[in-house]
Amino acid sequence: MYSLKYDLLNQPLELKKTHDFCVSGKPVLTVVLIHGIASNSATFSNALKYLEGTRSLKDIRFVTFDLLGAGKSYKNDRLEYNFKEQLDALHRSIEKLNLNTPLILVGHSMGTLITTRYADTHKKKVKKLILVSPPVYTEDDLDNPAFEVALKAFNDAVKVKVHGITKEKSYQNFMKNIVCNRKNYKVLSELKTPAMLIYGELDQIIAPRNIPKVVRENKKYLSAIKTVGRHGMSREKYNKIREILEEEINETI
Repeated sequence: MYSLKYDLLNQPLELKKTHDFCVSGKPVLTVVLIHGIASNSATFSNALKYLEGTRSLKDIRFVTFDLLGAGKSYKNDRLEYNFKEQLDALHRSIEKLNLNTPLILVGHSMGTLITTRYADTHKKKVKKLILVSPPVYTEDDLDNPAFEVALKAFNDAVKVKVHGITKEKSYQNFMKNIVCNRKNYKVLSELKTPAMLIYGELDQIIAPRNIPKVVRENKKYLSAIKTVGRHGMSREKYNKIREILEEEINETI
């Protein structure tokens, strides 16, 4: 019988590593970046050029992966593209990095949900989370008819941007099983890993009004930075990530 843990070649599912670099070659900190929906690890191309070009971050190892169903990673209609599959594959992929440094996870959009669940599941493995443009939806949001209207608008926009993507099982299940999962808010509000939430003041995709709310509910572990701009990985967000990583490097060395 087919197992979701294995691909058709009977190999454990892993994510495709698309970038792995440390300027100095002697990392003291590892940063793994996880992309969002309707995207792939190329989301971080400009950010990596900036971060790896910053002298103060030369001792950081930066790694990116494509999620299952995205980019160069494994795709198959038998997959459900849910948290379990992505987290299992991410865990095996991180284990193969053979880390001997602290680990920080950076997620963008849907990637923030996956990195948050990973930190919640593997509490001792992750030193810190940097959550960029996290979609923080409450159950009330998900039950609101206006949310369905907004979701349809987003789907239509993605379909225009990436022809036919809304017909793909991976996209539909990402949205259903991960982005709109009813446990997301609760997991974040009860998280025991330090996390910085970075979001644009004009970002209407993520329900930004909920970010101060969840930070208040979990102020021991969560903090937030509001930047200019919308949902994407902007230069302002790169700068905030740089500042956070510089602090972590100073603590590590």
